[in-house]
Amino acid sequence: MKHLKDRLAEVTRGGWIRAGIWSALYIVFVIWVAWGDWASLGWLALLPIIIDAFTTKYINYNWWRQYKDTKPALYTLCSWIDAIVFALVAVYFINLYIFQNYQIPSSSLEKSLRVGDFLYVSKMAYGARVPQTPLSMPLVQHTMPAWLGGGKSYFENPHWDYKRLAGWTSPKKGDIVVFNFPAGDTVCTRMQNPDYYTLCHYYGENTVRARKDVFGDIVTRPVDRRENYVKRCVGEPGDSLCIKDNVIYTKTQAETEWQREPEREGVQLNYLVQTDGHIFGAKYLEKIGISPDDRKQLESTVWHFPLTQAMKAELEKNPHVQEIALEPETMGGDVYPLGHNEWTRDNYGPIYIPRKGDRLMITEDNYWLYRRIADAYEFKPMAIGQEYEFGMDYYWMMGDNRHNSADSRYWGFVPEDHVVGRPVFIWLSIDKDKRSIRFNRLGRGAKR
Repeated sequence: MKHLKDRLAEVTRGGWIRAGIWSALYIVFVIWVAWGDWASLGWLALLPIIIDAFTTKYINYNWWRQYKDTKPALYTLCSWIDAIVFALVAVYFINLYIFQNYQIPSSSLEKSLRVGDFLYVSKMAYGARVPQTPLSMPLVQHTMPAWLGGGKSYFENPHWDYKRLAGWTSPKKGDIVVFNFPAGDTVCTRMQNPDYYTLCHYYGENTVRARKDVFGDIVTRPVDRRENYVKRCVGEPGDSLCIKDNVIYTKTQAETEWQREPEREGVQLNYLVQTDGHIFGAKYLEKIGISPDDRKQLESTVWHFPLTQAMKAELEKNPHVQEIALEPETMGGDVYPLGHNEWTRDNYGPIYIPRKGDRLMITEDNYWLYRRIADAYEFKPMAIGQEYEFGMDYYWMMGDNRHNSADSRYWGFVPEDHVVGRPVFIWLSIDKDKRSIRFNRLGRGAKR
């Protein structure tokens, strides 16, 4: 075996340059991850291994290359293993700390984001979360593909406490945000929509747990393994919020008057459209912007459409349209906290959105509004007549397609530890109806 002095003498200039670049990147990464938790600087102990890999090469990572001619089968197998391991490790760290891809699965943000849009989601904007379940299959959220046998895609242990690395901002009103579904901690495997708590509200918990033939097994998931949702932030920590006739009003602690939030161009509501018996043509509805999935004929003369104000105005010009009426708010079902208010999806609140460090007196009126925070997110006792100190910031998220969005009105607050990242731009968009790429959406920003 060569002595260290001899090995150092053989290191090329390029080797030292590569070692310097990778070492600098690793040091910056460790400092970023360890910020505020300096014990994590112990990961710098791996620095000599990185330097060795590009210079002296005491650790022979490529031992298998010597068998290229003598044992070609072993060489080929090790080549594949080497490439796959490197790819998985690279994807794992990029997906955790830098960005991830996200596909829009539903119409809750139409017309801002459309079904079939693929998003580049920045993890660094709000600060990447240190994984709470670090041992997991890259690119798989919670369940392995059927061809790999199904089952969990992660190990429950080790389980790390919540920690968020330094970002350059936090979710603001108007931001589109990707987050883990807060009510996704408990899931019925055969009926995941509506969520477990809504099913228990309507059918009773005993029935849901007993009828596996209908609801399936009941499973639990840690925060970072819950389904990813994407909605728009309409309320920040410290805001008060209410909805009156589908209009959102907020006020900060420094404000005394409610402020009406700007109405976005893409906001849609459901309407009942009365005609003289005329059947709308597919091309006409496509021109207005009503997708095939949104075209419902309830009766021979009554249609059901989600419409923006511009789409509604266009329909009103049609001579066959006799009346356009807003869908009754009772069609929206019960809202959060289920069974403990008389609010509706169109007229909701007022509520206060907690901020970390807030101390709030818990009363009979607000107990059910905040109880889930104590029970499911912060795991602390909460009692009527006592002050409760909130340990995290919370947000209120809603879809732009207001009557077709399962959002905070139905399952409550979004804790800061559920925030995944901010969509930056659309890198691919597929129109499933036309089975074609929407080239006009490629590269479009997704922040607003």
